[in-house]
Amino acid sequence: MEHFYTLQGEGFHQGKAAYFIRLGGCDVGCTWCDVKESWDASAHPQMKIEALVEAVSKTNTRMAVITGGEPLMHNLDSLCEALLNAGYETNIETSGSSPLSGTWNWICVSPKKFKAALPEVIHHANELKIIIYNKSDFAWAEQYAAQVPADCKLYLQPEWSKADAMTPLIVDYIKQHPQWELSLQIHKYIHVP
Repeated sequence: MEHFYTLQGEGFHQGKAAYFIRLGGCDVGCTWCDVKESWDASAHPQMKIEALVEAVSKTNTRMAVITGGEPLMHNLDSLCEALLNAGYETNIETSGSSPLSGTWNWICVSPKKFKAALPEVIHHANELKIIIYNKSDFAWAEQYAAQVPADCKLYLQPEWSKADAMTPLIVDYIKQHPQWELSLQIHKYIHVP
């Protein structure tokens, strides 16, 4: 769908320079999705992997983030291989609802209630990021936290349109459950993509 150089705005790598490759296509259908234009893969032009790697090479970053849409709807083996061979770290942001492909330095799984995450993806998560839209999402977050590896980083992130209401609840929850950390979408606060 698009590719651009910016700062990672959320989660474990927040604030780091990163090249984002956003793939078109999503079958998850989150009502609060902020990139609904990514859902229809056919609405976006195809690019050669070599052209994407060349675009990344024109920046100073060492980190490429593959996102979507739902990136795992595509087989990502060749893209990851090309990025890794060129010396880049490969990170993915996924709901985990499609089978895992590609070779990853970092896997951020952000499961959604609209389509369940697959155990095979959850069990490989380096980072679990749960979007908090309402109070019931805390219990749902704990269900996923019980499934990830012991060294997986745990994040709670307010859904953007409800951040004013949910952030204080998240802060209180983290104070009672310090295994969790707060993730904010800082890219939206500092107005970068």
